[in-house]
Amino acid sequence: MLVGAGNTRLRIVHAALLAGVLTGCSEAAEGDDSKASAHPSATAETSPPDDTAATGGGTIGAAGSACELPVTFDIAKSWKAEAVEAPLSQGPVSLACEIDAKPAGNIGFLRVWAGKSGDADTQAVLEAFVAAEDGVTKEKYRTFTTGGVSGVEVEYLYTSELLEETKKESAFAVTTADGPVVVHLGGLDTAEHEEMLPAYELARRTLRTA
Repeated sequence: MLVGAGNTRLRIVHAALLAGVLTGCSEAAEGDDSKASAHPSATAETSPPDDTAATGGGTIGAAGSACELPVTFDIAKSWKAEAVEAPLSQGPVSLACEIDAKPAGNIGFLRVWAGKSGDADTQAVLEAFVAAEDGVTKEKYRTFTTGGVSGVEVEYLYTSELLEETKKESAFAVTTADGPVVVHLGGLDTAEHEEMLPAYELARRTLRTA
């Protein structure tokens, strides 16, 4: 698979910044060995927050917020959102906002990607987004509904040839009147990813379209 030049630069720059942290890190867990699902499972309403849910630290997406987007959602406490001035592309969407977990003590980003308006199918957009990332295996898709908004979510393993490491990643997509939106959570490794999942789930649970 071919990855857009912008996405490749993003991976390389991120890897360079984290090189010092990687020294001595153990190999990330491989995760679930079950076969990837080419189609989403039955629609499920997002579960209510539990004791591990992230504490909200404000809402982004609306006019005047750190990132103006076709959707709004809550970000976790201490996470810092910043609009991307020169967006990079991955598949049919371009990077619009980065929400940095470092102020909250984790290494990773919640990234928001947006596409042009049209008749895009939500799952097709998410599949194209994932397909544009080299090293992806064991994709598991499912549909979800939260707050009256329906979308598609995916969990998968990403193997970096540069870092020689496999880790979990997650993303969800919705379609709005202004185009598709993909929210993606990576992380330094699987352990970091799982620690940041409550912030990802907070974003999905509070997601609203404009």
